[in-house]
Amino acid sequence: MTLKPSKFLDPKSDIVFKKIFGQNADLVKSFLNGIMPFKEGSLIETVSYLPAEQTPRIPSLKNTIVDVKCTDQSGRVFIIEMQMSCSTNFTKRLLFGVSKAYVQQLDSGENYVSLCPVYGLGIVNEIFDRNTDEWFHHYRTVNIKDTSKVLEGLELVFLELPKFKPQTLEHKKMGILWLRFLREINEKVVEVPQEFIDSPELSKAMELAQESSYTPAELEAYDKYWDAVRVEKTLTIDAFQEGRNAEKIAIAKGMLKAGISVDVIAKISGLTKEQIEKL
Repeated sequence: MTLKPSKFLDPKSDIVFKKIFGQNADLVKSFLNGIMPFKEGSLIETVSYLPAEQTPRIPSLKNTIVDVKCTDQSGRVFIIEMQMSCSTNFTKRLLFGVSKAYVQQLDSGENYVSLCPVYGLGIVNEIFDRNTDEWFHHYRTVNIKDTSKVLEGLELVFLELPKFKPQTLEHKKMGILWLRFLREINEKVVEVPQEFIDSPELSKAMELAQESSYTPAELEAYDKYWDAVRVEKTLTIDAFQEGRNAEKIAIAKGMLKAGISVDVIAKISGLTKEQIEKL
């Protein structure tokens, strides 16, 4: 597949992510086989997308979350989410969606033996766990005393893209390439990495990420998505700053009641003398 000279769009955006992974079963199969912690012999052979009526509807106040839902040859269900910013409840969101997809498999009167495992993959473009350098977080239901005993059914994987560093493990080569693709490709890319060109899957994904592959209406939707991301980040920063200011004021009021001088309060709280005097 030939890559024509073109500006590339960021594959983390909704319209590009869904065009690549939501419309090309071969690419989402390659992506999941490279990323998910499957046991040997349990790789995905075929992928089909879930019809709209079978996909779990996950409530969200955000419009910067992209998801793709599919199933494989053995009935396993996969929910893939691309999220630009993390919130305090984003892990619960994916757990809710995975649990709902698990429950929706069973119609009234059917036997529980027909239930297939459901996997949730959350790709986050922010650091959400600052207590570790690990970027790959795998969760499943295990016995606390003997973690080799596992209750099959639900598994969650969260990836922190900012922490991801390219590796050279041969058996995970495609996974590494896909994560590099999500992290490195954007409007500023001038030269396509040779590794992407050499891989049929990545070469196809790069072509689908070219600006020339999109209609004017799709490009307008692309711009609106990034506007929403910027607004969401601004609101988050403003809310955080308001919370910090409220905390400073509460501390300053308590110190004033304790008879501590304005100069000392200013040094400790970070508020100006004028702000403290108004209190």
